[in-house]
Amino acid sequence: MNNFHSAFLILIMFSVFLSDRSPAQFKPETDKDIFLYEKSFLKTGSSNKLIFSEAEFKMKKQPWRAVAYSAVLPGAGQFYTESYWKIPIILGAGGYFAYGIINNNNQYIDYRDQYINSQTAENPTGDPRLLNLREFYRDQRDNFIIYSSILYLANLIDAYIDAELYDFNVSDKIKFGILKKNSLIGIDYNF
Repeated sequence: MNNFHSAFLILIMFSVFLSDRSPAQFKPETDKDIFLYEKSFLKTGSSNKLIFSEAEFKMKKQPWRAVAYSAVLPGAGQFYTESYWKIPIILGAGGYFAYGIINNNNQYIDYRDQYINSQTAENPTGDPRLLNLREFYRDQRDNFIIYSSILYLANLIDAYIDAELYDFNVSDKIKFGILKKNSLIGIDYNF
């Protein structure tokens, strides 16, 4: 059963970190919070100088805001970054881990009480079977607490990464232009 939980946790972590969202289009904006986006090299006709022009943009999603949303409500950061398919995975895994914590804690309490009641004056060590069951359910409860902590941390990291890469363009086309006698020649190269 413990291997099942470990495999489930690994599956959840991989699915949370892998995203196949379509690339966002850049629309540069000018503001006080400016990030360097692209440098384009232009060659003038007669002077053969390279001119560096900077197109600036402002990120559409703020990474720390996404982290704050996910910290308050797991999955809210994914909603903010428009990774909607991750929300049911996070909530489902979180619900499963919460159920595991509660169920194993109840079993631990039951077997703890039964073990305490099995200790008598003739048998001060109690029933070893009840002791083993008590320890097993305590360990399972602790494992589920660790799993839920890892899921919560992965949720925060994923929200940050999704917001940071929201504007990242993964298009296969590379575009550049050459300025020649007041006309811009555009070339597309696909690979």
